[in-house]
Amino acid sequence: MAEKIYFIKTNPTIAKINLYNKLCREENSALRYLDDDKKTSLEIIKAKVKDSVENLTPDELCSIFHWFQGEYHDTSADPSNSKEEVINQLFINGIDQFYEILPPDVTPFNQIISDYQKYSQSTLPYKFNTEEFSPFLIYGIFFTGLLSRFHKKENSHILLMDFLKPDHKDLYSFAEDKFNAVQTNPETGSLFDHGVQLSTYFGELYDLTRFYKDPIIKLHDS
Repeated sequence: MAEKIYFIKTNPTIAKINLYNKLCREENSALRYLDDDKKTSLEIIKAKVKDSVENLTPDELCSIFHWFQGEYHDTSADPSNSKEEVINQLFINGIDQFYEILPPDVTPFNQIISDYQKYSQSTLPYKFNTEEFSPFLIYGIFFTGLLSRFHKKENSHILLMDFLKPDHKDLYSFAEDKFNAVQTNPETGSLFDHGVQLSTYFGELYDLTRFYKDPIIKLHDS
């Protein structure tokens, strides 16, 4: 399976009812997507969902994603409609997959995460709040905005970079340093080439989360 990154908002109240009941009602179906000791794993997942879906580990949440994808992805249907059905069914069960990063952009996106973590001396965890997420997104807006401007690809997200710059001078300075380093390092050519598309990701993620107060989950599925 190709690498993907999902960004998820959850509704524990809905999941406690709908997803828990679905797991109980469709045990045999769900078991096919679990690893060894399937029955025990399912009981653990059910207990966590009944308490709060936010307590699931990345592997447990991936298992649920694979289950829904296996049950609702219709290979004979239009790909976009089939994908939308999976997202709708997850939402009905308290899991809002509100954004995704697909190949070939996962690797450069993860590189930007790694660079930011080294700079900030912090880790962007599996589950985080907006206060943790926003500085990373702002750095990403700056860095990819500089890449896009170099490629002469002006867009609304570059305008957002100019708007945010006065209030985040340290992040912008770091983004400039990384941009200059990328230009002179042939090993980062992939990152340089993907900058325009990545600029869109960071701008859209910023718009979708900046007023959100509850936890956000970043799920790396490979």
